[in-house]
Amino acid sequence: MESKRIVSQMEPVTPRQTDILDLARRVGRVEVEKLAAGFDVTPQTIRKDLNDLCERGLLQRVHGGAVSPSSVSNWAYESRRYLAEEEKQRIGRVAAALIPENSSIMLNIGTTTEQVAASLRHHEGLMAITNNINVANILREAPGVEVIIAGGLVRASDGGIVGEATVDFMRQFKVDYAIIGASAIDADGTIFDYDFREVRVSREILKHARFTILVADKMKFERNAPVRIGHLSEINFFVTDERPPDPIMEICRENDVRVEVAGENSGAST
Repeated sequence: MESKRIVSQMEPVTPRQTDILDLARRVGRVEVEKLAAGFDVTPQTIRKDLNDLCERGLLQRVHGGAVSPSSVSNWAYESRRYLAEEEKQRIGRVAAALIPENSSIMLNIGTTTEQVAASLRHHEGLMAITNNINVANILREAPGVEVIIAGGLVRASDGGIVGEATVDFMRQFKVDYAIIGASAIDADGTIFDYDFREVRVSREILKHARFTILVADKMKFERNAPVRIGHLSEINFFVTDERPPDPIMEICRENDVRVEVAGENSGAST
C-alpha cells in the first residue's frame, strides 16, 4: 500500500489539478461542490483531486474543500518538482540556450534551476558552481562540465547548502552568468524567497556574476514570500513561461531586462 502511494506522488499534476491550484492561490479556499460544478465532474472526482494535491503538500484539506498553504512557508521540495513541470522544462531549455560554451556559471537552489542544469548537460567547457546538491548530481557526469559545489550546512529537505560558510565560498568567484530561481515576484519587481539563509547565498551569487538570469514560472506572480532577494532591475535576462503582467513588463523595459518567454513555441523574446 505504501509503495502505491509513493508512486502516485511521482505522477505529474493533471491540467484540472493545476487549475484547482491556481484558483486556490487566487481565492485562498476551494470547495468541493463548487469545483465539481465548475469542472462538470462528480464531487468524488474533485475529492480525489484534492486528496492527491494535499498528499503532495500543495494544498491543505479543510471541511468541504481545501486551502492554499500559508505564504510564510514553501511547499515540500519533492512536491514542487511536479508543479508546472513542463513549463519549468521549457524555461530550462531557453535559459540554457543563453549560456555560451566555455563559460562559468553559478546556480542556486530550486526546481527550475535544476531544469536549467538538465539542459546544460551537453555544453562544452562549462564551469558550474552551485549550492544545490541536486544540480551537482545532474551535471556531475556531463563530460564537458566541471562542477564545483559549495561547502556549508546541507538541508535535508531539498539538498540545498546554506550558511555563512556557503556565503564565504561564493565570494571567491566571479562568473560569467548567475542563474537564480525565486519563490515570488511582486508587482513592483521585488524578487522574494522563503529562507533567509538561502536568500543570503542567492544575493552573493548575483553580486559575483557579470550577467544574471532569473528563471521563474508564471505562478511566481501569484505567490507571496517574506524575504527579499533583490529587484528585477538588477537582472539582465528574465526567463518565464508566459508574458509577465504589464507592470512587470514595464519595469523590464525601463531597466533593459531582456524577457524570454518559454511558451509552447519557445524562443520568443521581448
